[in-house]
Amino acid sequence: MADDEAPIEAARGVAEARRLFELQHKASRRGGPVSAETRRDRLGRLRALVAENEAGFTAAISTDFGVRSRTETELLELVPTLNAIRHARKKVANWMRPERRRVAPTFQPARAWVRHEPLGVIGIISPWNYPLQLTLSPLVDAIAAGNRAMLKPSELTPAFSALLKRLVSEHFDEAEVAVVTGGVEVGAAFSGLRFDHLLFTGSTEVGLKVYQAAAANLTPVTLELGGKSPAVVCPDYALGKAARSIAFGKFINAGQTCIAPDYVLVPADRAEAFAEQVMSEARRAYPRIAGNDDYSAVISGRHFERLDRAIAGARTAGAKVLTHEDEGAREERKIGPTVILNAKEETIFLSEEIFGPVLPIVPYECIEDAIAFIAARERPLALYCFSGQTAQQQRILDGVLSGGATLNGTLLHVAQENLPFGGVGRSGIGAYHGQEGFRRFTHTRAVHKVGFFNAFERIGPPWGKLSTTIGRLMARSARTGSPNAGKKASKG
Repeated sequence: MADDEAPIEAARGVAEARRLFELQHKASRRGGPVSAETRRDRLGRLRALVAENEAGFTAAISTDFGVRSRTETELLELVPTLNAIRHARKKVANWMRPERRRVAPTFQPARAWVRHEPLGVIGIISPWNYPLQLTLSPLVDAIAAGNRAMLKPSELTPAFSALLKRLVSEHFDEAEVAVVTGGVEVGAAFSGLRFDHLLFTGSTEVGLKVYQAAAANLTPVTLELGGKSPAVVCPDYALGKAARSIAFGKFINAGQTCIAPDYVLVPADRAEAFAEQVMSEARRAYPRIAGNDDYSAVISGRHFERLDRAIAGARTAGAKVLTHEDEGAREERKIGPTVILNAKEETIFLSEEIFGPVLPIVPYECIEDAIAFIAARERPLALYCFSGQTAQQQRILDGVLSGGATLNGTLLHVAQENLPFGGVGRSGIGAYHGQEGFRRFTHTRAVHKVGFFNAFERIGPPWGKLSTTIGRLMARSARTGSPNAGKKASKG
């Protein structure tokens, strides 16, 4: 696109986003209840969209990356998305059922319950690293909750975004689900629309801007932001087993995973041995880097240069750098699996989310030091603990608050549809997945139905002796928990 065409294209994207929002907003306000059958139908259409175009999605995502493993896309994006759809279709009717709630004796006879009702229009802004899964997984929850949705995929995945936009338009009316594409200007305008809920997945820096834009409209948000997710290898755990799990979680998708282990805390006397074990696992998994379609490229030249400069800076500062170098990898925008020992605090490896195939190892003397090291930093999106002792696992979980955690493995908590996924503090706000996602995009409306006799109103004004007596009894009950409590004490 020519430079002089970019502002025109951005203006078109902004106008299209506003048009689609107005369309969906009006449709959500005039429609009646969204039945389980309608929701299941929409989920079925979404399933067909994914299942019938798996090859197209994997090819588009690989094109956007430069190279991305077809198997990784299948296992980490297509399978979780299809599982989420299947789970929601099976459970949605049960999730929708009104829930009876207890009515206090004071207000009897009466009934009370809560209704789970659609919020309206949900905005979903997704990142580039897992473009399909992180766009469609929240969409599954939004549809299950009976909402309409607008999707804004990343401008760094143009091939995927164009394919998704075409397929969504073929499977859904634009008043149900629609895709908006474009760059930063379109994303900013999208964030400022008066959605009934806005979900953003991406960096903390951009998340702050999205939060500010949403706040102007009092739009509630769910933010999935990432951060520095630690792994702790406890003294009792076998180094080889831990190295294999951590290498898998770190180097898949070349480290471009929001819940990838960002650094590893290892007993000081085993740190170098662990580093060698991780590199051995990396070489086993990826015998070569250049020309290997199973090893992902870094998404863009800017991201590549950032990581490349940081590795060079760490070497200059005296860190020990182990890397699986491969001739020709740079030309493919690839950085081989890298482990860093003795990284300085001021480098990005201990101060920023790395988002690449570089793993710092931090030695510790005792487990309390490891816990203190993590607790002194921002709360992470994920936590990984490797120990065969339940007490030690509990110690780590009690000492460190994180969005989610996997014990003796990596990444797997995010694949469980019966577990919520979300961050805490700087790593995010709110959670979704499965029933938690359904509730995230639902308004829980309270309903109270008065019975044949309304005693509470009968004691209303003008206040007389009966209302005063009943009021005192009710106040005593509220203070003590029993209308008869305190009588014996008052006689004394």
